[in-house]
Amino acid sequence: MTSVQSSTRLPCGNRVLDLAHTHVMGILNVTPDSFSDGGQYSQLDAALRHAEAMVAAGATLIDVGGESTRPGARVVSPLEELERVAPVVEWISRELDVIISVDTSTPAVMRETARLGAGLINDVRALRREGALDAAAATGLPVCLMHMLGEPGDMQDNPQYRDVTKEVGEFLAERMVRCAAAGIGADRIILDPGFGFAKNLQHNLSLFKHMEALHALGRPLLVGVSRKSMIGQALNRPVGERLFGSLALAALASHKGARILRVHDVAETIDVVRMIAAVESAE
Repeated sequence: MTSVQSSTRLPCGNRVLDLAHTHVMGILNVTPDSFSDGGQYSQLDAALRHAEAMVAAGATLIDVGGESTRPGARVVSPLEELERVAPVVEWISRELDVIISVDTSTPAVMRETARLGAGLINDVRALRREGALDAAAATGLPVCLMHMLGEPGDMQDNPQYRDVTKEVGEFLAERMVRCAAAGIGADRIILDPGFGFAKNLQHNLSLFKHMEALHALGRPLLVGVSRKSMIGQALNRPVGERLFGSLALAALASHKGARILRVHDVAETIDVVRMIAAVESAE
């Protein structure tokens, strides 16, 4: 195996993510109300079987979420979120060779899941909840910061931008400054443009088109568009018929330099990533 330049190696707890190439992150929602798979994996053994299947299909990361962040989702108490997420994180950490990402904004969940074996904190609120910056810093884990205005309950009411890509970039740059002040260096940060969060269809399409501009921030990009409403609206497809649209965007995101693709359909996306890699590595 060729040695990786240190700048592309991201320590994630007891594992290392090589950011020289694109990775697939499998979504594991242990919530009763997520938009695409709500309730399907909320029973522990079903969640664990699904995690196992995603790792077998080639996922490098599993993103475990105990709070739905779909538009209009209800708020979950920290205890309820922890009770959903902790057993799953503990089991995956013990049984599977994969980086565990925890999709949370809750300081107590960050601290406890880090103790149980999580390797990445993935926060849709970009550590804006009270205590989140300090909690994330204390874990020593890398953090994914996502762009969102408002809260999931109201984010889609009437989002407005003059220049969506520029404003997303400015928001993420400001959060990086706040992270640095809290002791989270840039080398621990991944950035997520936040497709579908406080953005209408035209915002999402424009942001995707100009995504490369965000490379100026100097950090790897995570893209999560799997099965989202931007695909449904562009193609007029219900949530169960968005696989091909999702794969098209996965290919495009990879081509545009995204390093982590957060998806529901791991095996299919792995084929996309491997096919692109095969072409790019040809003479």
